[in-house]
Amino acid sequence: MTDVAVIGAGPAGLMAAEVVAQGGARVTVYDAMPSAGRKFLMAGRGGLNLTHSEQLAQFMARYREAAPKLQAAIEAFSPDALRAWSEALGEPTFVGTSGRVFPKAFKASPLLRAWLRRLDASGVRFAFRHRWTGWDGEGRLLFRTPEGMAPVVANATVLALGGASWPRLGSDGSWADILAAKGVAVSKLRPANSGFSVAWSDVFRDRFEGQPLKGVALTVSAHTVRGEAMITRRGIEGGAIYALSAELREAVLGLGQATLMIALRPDLDTAALTTRLSGTRGKQSLAIFLRKAAQLSPVGIGLMQEAAIASGRPLAAFSPAELAHLINGIPVQLTGVAPIERAISTAGGITFDELDEHFMLRKLPGVFAAGEMLDWEAPTGGYLLQASFATGVAAARGALVWLAKS
Repeated sequence: MTDVAVIGAGPAGLMAAEVVAQGGARVTVYDAMPSAGRKFLMAGRGGLNLTHSEQLAQFMARYREAAPKLQAAIEAFSPDALRAWSEALGEPTFVGTSGRVFPKAFKASPLLRAWLRRLDASGVRFAFRHRWTGWDGEGRLLFRTPEGMAPVVANATVLALGGASWPRLGSDGSWADILAAKGVAVSKLRPANSGFSVAWSDVFRDRFEGQPLKGVALTVSAHTVRGEAMITRRGIEGGAIYALSAELREAVLGLGQATLMIALRPDLDTAALTTRLSGTRGKQSLAIFLRKAAQLSPVGIGLMQEAAIASGRPLAAFSPAELAHLINGIPVQLTGVAPIERAISTAGGITFDELDEHFMLRKLPGVFAAGEMLDWEAPTGGYLLQASFATGVAAARGALVWLAKS
């Protein structure tokens, strides 16, 4: 008999396994994939952003309406605790210019290798190619393996199966139907930190695909974010887009579209821009004039051209004041959300009302849940991993309390 079965070998599951093992219980980690941490490794390809250095009050606000539900877990395993944990594995961290926290190696693979060695030394067992399919009539966990169905008896179970983004890396969201059949309320899984579709003109798409928009301000309704975005063949994505993805997604899904306002020069007001654009253009093309007078990039000017085409007027017919207004108020119509399979993370999941203070499912005593399975979302910047680690710790501590009582 396994004291604790952890299902899912991502950050939340591995952290749960570590805490359970430190608590003196036997633990086996089950995963459908052939190895651990596949999405974790993918997340670290461009530099593993573990957490963020901002003050905790501001940090917690990134989780929006789920913040009160995550507060205790993140306070108990804080960003500072996560940095200390990484350093203890031989991977000290540093704070980047944006306040994001990275391991000095800037990769996930060294950290994961050190982590797996420590888990192995602490007695954690792994069972790969074990796809969880639910429970049998006797309450045993059931796994589909290359050798057939395998029942497992466990005194406690920690579910850490992830959301539904990047399913080829192991998290396909199939657990939602399993839990719903047990009466557990699961909010529909939706793409988060995703790109959005825009019907660019062929000329704009072919010229500016892959071009960044730097130092812009993006606004939807009353929400404004400054940062960077990227033009894609199908639309737009990037860090500033991800920070607004919840508002944009709900608008697109609810209304069929959303209007994103882009300010190319957010540090200059309309009057200052109008003054700059009131000079004599001479023989310069409009694009060259805009680039020199307002320091606009070619892709930014291309966006202005797209807006002018949509308005039915050539950009050359705009007055200096109209150009100034457009520079900091380019409307872009978003017509769709990128598929959940291509999203960085997912929204939705097990509602927090289904959990007790130990992250145990009220309808399934002895079964705990952590990570992206829970109904929360956050932008990129370290918030996703921080909450996954922290809820893994919380669920594991809950499992240890359950074992002690049992």
